[in-house]
Amino acid sequence: MNNRLPAWLTKRVPSPETVLHVEQMMRADKLHTVCESARCPNIGECWSKQTATFMILGDICTRNCGFCAIKVGRPEELDIDEPRRVAEAARAMGLKHVVVTSVARDELADEGSGQFADTIRALRETIPGVIVEVLTPDFKGKRWCIRRVVEARPDIYNHNIETVQRLSPTVRPQAKYERTLDLLRTVKQMNPDIHTKSGIMLGLGETPEEVLQTLRDLREAGVSAVTIGQYLRPTTDRHLPVVEYIHPDRFAEYERIGEEMGFLFVASGPFVRSSYNAQAFSEKLLADRLARVGVSA
Repeated sequence: MNNRLPAWLTKRVPSPETVLHVEQMMRADKLHTVCESARCPNIGECWSKQTATFMILGDICTRNCGFCAIKVGRPEELDIDEPRRVAEAARAMGLKHVVVTSVARDELADEGSGQFADTIRALRETIPGVIVEVLTPDFKGKRWCIRRVVEARPDIYNHNIETVQRLSPTVRPQAKYERTLDLLRTVKQMNPDIHTKSGIMLGLGETPEEVLQTLRDLREAGVSAVTIGQYLRPTTDRHLPVVEYIHPDRFAEYERIGEEMGFLFVASGPFVRSSYNAQAFSEKLLADRLARVGVSA
């Protein structure tokens, strides 16, 4: 295909001053963000609003997915003080909705689930009323690891399905489509009050019907929110090629269909990523909570 980006995928590059404050804070606290490590196209927009997705457990992943820009190799030792520093940084940024993700740490007995739990607890202790969203690996499907995170009470539990079932073995060979659905079901079984969330990338060769089937599978698993975005190739030599650039009109159609399916929140567009506009979902989540106790937002 023609590798030239269509007009709807051009985005103004932010000036260095736009992101300097957040970047300096992260470096001073020896913290990582998925915004940087995954080369997110929204980094300027989000960092200018002083929002960021913290990436715990280091910045080196034990898995080698064909779409991801995060470094792969032997991770460093676990940093037990990291949860406290994440919470302090989030408080310094004035965050009310904090998103925490991680690299995969397959070499750890608990797959890194304990660090997620400790980070959630640190955030709760440091920022009263904070809404905590986690985006975890699949923990190889270990239920005791999932339970450890669930029992720390995140408000939103995100785990991305990434692509349609047919393409899953190629796109993320060390993960499994059904394992993702099982994790999302398990979270809801363990605590029905936790909102689950998942994300899909388009442009890898999937068909519209496969996208719709994936949405149906996620709804069947009890997922509350879904994000749908365009896959953009991080490098030309190490990552999967883009098969198609999806027109914004089709993203809008998927958003309409997702809402009709009953998702509480659907964000669908070329630049949408897992944590993009997370604040909007938390506001809807808050309204949902208040409505349940009879208070208007």
